[in-house]
Amino acid sequence: MKNILIIDNYDSFTYNLVHLVNELGLQCEVWRNDQFKLEDVDQFSHIILSPGPGIPSEAGLLLQVIEKYAPTKSMFGVCLGQQAIAEVFGGKLYNLPQPMHGIATPIKVTDGSEPLFKGLPESFKVGRYHSWVVEKELPEVLEITAIDEQDSSVMALRHKTYNVRGVQFHPESVLTEYGKEMMQNWLNA
Repeated sequence: MKNILIIDNYDSFTYNLVHLVNELGLQCEVWRNDQFKLEDVDQFSHIILSPGPGIPSEAGLLLQVIEKYAPTKSMFGVCLGQQAIAEVFGGKLYNLPQPMHGIATPIKVTDGSEPLFKGLPESFKVGRYHSWVVEKELPEVLEITAIDEQDSSVMALRHKTYNVRGVQFHPESVLTEYGKEMMQNWLNA
């Protein structure tokens, strides 16, 4: 049985993620990123790292959760969650010259073997709400799985050996096509 935790990085989109999980017939718990003990995460099999304001180092226990549990738990980072995954494994972030808030742009799946995109078209629109993005030059343990069709920025990545993946966009947004399918694919991966 899937036991799902959503780490809430103080973002209004967190409960849209809860709704998406519930639509798939599953339940989850939501914990604020600074209101739990690290060892309490042991009981969960799947962890969603929510969007949030700021940068990963300002997000409570978020980085520590990834460091401790990435080898043993399935993780899905959304927006800030993806940025945190990248940082934990040696990636870097950069500040966009112009924020992408409430904008739908097309992405291109660059790795057809990525389970997150199973059964989805190679290109589709996603909702973006962010000011930071992961740099394209990734450490050896991470790989890009989708890019923005217009500026080639990193829209999705995964760890090469752990069941850890992230997306820069918001699958729970009404601006994103196939959000429910991506969540189902992650839960089945």
